[in-house]
Formats: sequence, C-alpha cells, structure tokens
Amino acid sequence: MKVLVTGTAGFIGYHLTERLIARGDEVVGLDVINDYYDVRVKHGRLERLGLDPQEVEANPGKVVSGTNPLVRFIKLDLCDKAGIDALFAAEKFDGVVNLAAQAGVRYSLTNPEVYVNSNIVGFLNIIEACRHHPVKHLVYASSSSVYGSNTKIPFSTSDNVDHPVSLYAASKKANELMAHTYSHLFNVPTTGLRFFTVYGPWGRPDMALFLFTKAILADEPIDVFNHGQMRRDFTFIDDIVEGVVRVLDHPPVVTPPYKVYNIGNSAPVKLMDFIEEIERQLGKTAKKNLLPLQPGDVPASHADVADLMADLGYKPETSVKDGIAAFVKWYREFYGT
Repeated sequence: MKVLVTGTAGFIGYHLTERLIARGDEVVGLDVINDYYDVRVKHGRLERLGLDPQEVEANPGKVVSGTNPLVRFIKLDLCDKAGIDALFAAEKFDGVVNLAAQAGVRYSLTNPEVYVNSNIVGFLNIIEACRHHPVKHLVYASSSSVYGSNTKIPFSTSDNVDHPVSLYAASKKANELMAHTYSHLFNVPTTGLRFFTVYGPWGRPDMALFLFTKAILADEPIDVFNHGQMRRDFTFIDDIVEGVVRVLDHPPVVTPPYKVYNIGNSAPVKLMDFIEEIERQLGKTAKKNLLPLQPGDVPASHADVADLMADLGYKPETSVKDGIAAFVKWYREFYGT
C-alpha cells in the first residue's frame, strides 16, 4: 500500500512508519515539526527513517526523499488545506493514518486554540481530502481521555463518552463524531483508535516516563499527582503499532463504514508502582513531590479490548517491567547518561 502517516516525526507516527516500511509499504510522512517539545527528538526519529532533518526543514511544503526509497516526507501543517489537497491529488494514497495532533491534557488548559486548530480544523482537512480523493481506509488517533469522568471500569467502546474533562478529550471526541458523519454521508471508511497511555523508546518528553527518568537521573524531584494513587493502563509502543497495522489492513465492513476500538494493555498499574519500576531500572530512588489530582486528569483508565480481540484477534501484552526497561535503555543511549 501507499500510506500517508501524519505525525511521522512524532512518537507513534515514527514507530508506525518504521513498521510499515519494514513490511514493504510505501509511506509518505507528514509533520509540522513544531517546538512543543525537544525538536532534537523529532529530528532523531526522522534520521532513523533515513531522512535528512536539515533538508526537510529547508524545504517546507515539498516532498523530500531519503536513503530509504520507501519513505518520503513533507513538512506541512494540517491546517494548510490547499497543501493537504495538493498532496492527496498528487499521491493518490491507498490508506491514511492520522496521528498528527496537539497532544497533552494539561497543555490544553492554557493553550486551547492550538487544539482547535490542529485537532479539529486539521482533522477536517484530512477527512475532506479522503472524501474528495477516496482512500480504502482512514485510521485516526482518538484517546482514552474521551471517557472523561466515567466511573464504570473497564472502559468499553459502547460506553457513553459525552462528558470529557479537558479540551484535548473534547477535540478527540469531536474527531469521532466528524468521522461518523463522513462515513455516513460520503461512505469514507474510518476507524478511530482510543490509545491508552502509550510509552516506550523515542517517547514524548512531556510524558510521565520521560519526565520521571530525566528528573531521577538528575537528582531532581518528580511531581506525583493524585499522591501516586492514579491508575493507568500503560501500553507499550510496539503493542500500539501492532494494533494500528492490523486495523489499517481491515477497513470496516459495516454500514456506515465506521468503527472505534480501544487499544490498551487491559492491566492498569498504580502510578506509584510505575515509579518504583523506573527506580529499579535506573538504580536510583526518586525524590517525590506528592500533589493532588490536576484539573483535566482522570483518576483511572482501563481498556476493555473485547472488540479488538473479537474482530482482529489481538490484545496488547507487553509488561510494564519489559516496557520500562526498553525505554531506559534507549534514553541512556540517546542522551549518553
């Protein structure tokens, strides 16, 4: 297949691109490469894909090639409707995986307009392009945050998700509603993936595992919200990618062609236990700054993946111990610590 992967310089997008080209798919990567977090990490991911970050940065809006003939890349903002339309017209994609988004719950409390632009306007431009330049399947990133203040555990895709507690969550719920509309009106095959706390090598510097590892190694205190009592369904990046690939290969066969799946480990871990495993892997004890639950955060997440297992025969299974070990190994190599 020829696949457009948006957010290729991002955490999940990079790993997915690597997986797709390993099996022989042709990928056109897209990313705006903003400075929401350390651009060196984004450039490092591109280099691993055989792309030259300097060439990419010097040619915004143009598709550039790298050392791997299966990967090309364009630095482009999802809000650039004309640029998105031109790309779809020129490339004629078989599939699209839209992972580009403004991430982060807490950041949405102070920068709401960024989420509307990237996650709603940008998503509209992608799904409109899929409508006018038909693709076999549009897969897009939703989030476990759409479950908001739900108290029923585990979270099921059949649960009501009308009570988000952050604008980030609201923007992801909006994506699902928009996708349903386009599947219903224009027969665009769409599948939304509600990811549960993704972690692993090349992860985002704004996420807990990265922040904790960096601080512990520097003998700096870590902020532990909800006094460490939060439970998260931490899901290893390789498991996420396996789920995305299986979903991409199986467009919905229902009418309208619309599906939503949870992709989570189905084994919630208490935040304090997660921190203890990081301490074991680093051989250092963290200095903990215990804080209350933050606005927009939820106390627990737990994925019900029955639909994923029934339809695709798949369930994430990597343990937190193995996942954290893989991350720490990468972190030490990348930063030379």
